[in-house]
Amino acid sequence: MATIATTGAARGIGLELAAQHLALGDTVIALARKASPALEDLAASSGGRLTIHPCDVASDASVRAAAAASGEGSVDVLYNVAGVTGPMANELESADWDAWNEAFAIMVQGPLRVLQAFLPRMGEGARVINVTSQVGASTWPMGGLYAYAAAKAGLNRLTRSLAIDLKARGIVVGLVHPGWVQTDMGGPHAQISVQESATGLRTLAAGWSLEDSGEFRKWNGEPHDW
Repeated sequence: MATIATTGAARGIGLELAAQHLALGDTVIALARKASPALEDLAASSGGRLTIHPCDVASDASVRAAAAASGEGSVDVLYNVAGVTGPMANELESADWDAWNEAFAIMVQGPLRVLQAFLPRMGEGARVINVTSQVGASTWPMGGLYAYAAAKAGLNRLTRSLAIDLKARGIVVGLVHPGWVQTDMGGPHAQISVQESATGLRTLAAGWSLEDSGEFRKWNGEPHDW
C-alpha cells in the first residue's frame, strides 16, 4: 500500500482524495490549515491510517513542522491541492495587493514549500501532482481573475521546471486541471462532482509515466493546451 500526502485536505478535492486513498488501503498524511469535522470523522474511522497535521502552505515554518510531525517514512504521492480564489472584483484601476500576495504565497510558493519539505522522503517512482486551473493557461479566452490566473500560470511554469529537474531522480511531476468542480470554490452549478474530479486525479497519479512528466492534463486524462 502507498503513503500519500495531500494539502487542502479539510474539504473539497483534498478531502475526497484522502477518502478514496483510505478506501484503497493507503496511508494518508492530511495537511490542512484547519481540520474540518468531515476530516476529523475520516481520521477517526481510519484505524490510524489517516493523520491530520495543521499546515498553512503560505508559511515555511508551518509546512516544515507539519512534515516533521508526519513521521519519517517514504511518501509515494504528493497532491498539492490547496488554493484560494483571490480577488473577484475588476482590478483594472486598483488592486488588492495583500490578496495578490496571499494568492502567490499559497498557489505558487506553497506547492514548492511542500515539495521541499517532503522531497527527502520521495524516491524513484514517487509522484507529485500539482492542481492548477484552465484559467492559468494562455489559451484561456476570458479576462478577469487576475491574481488567480497569474498565480496558476506561475504554478504551470514552476511545475514544468520541477519535472525537468526531478526527472533524473525518477520522480514524476504532473499538472492537472481538475475540472469545474462542485466545491465551495466552484459552486453548486459546476460541471462535475468532487468524486469525479478526485477519481480522475488519483487515476492520473497512478498511471503517469516519467516520459510524460511535466505535462498539463485535464482531470479525465486529456492533454490540456498551455
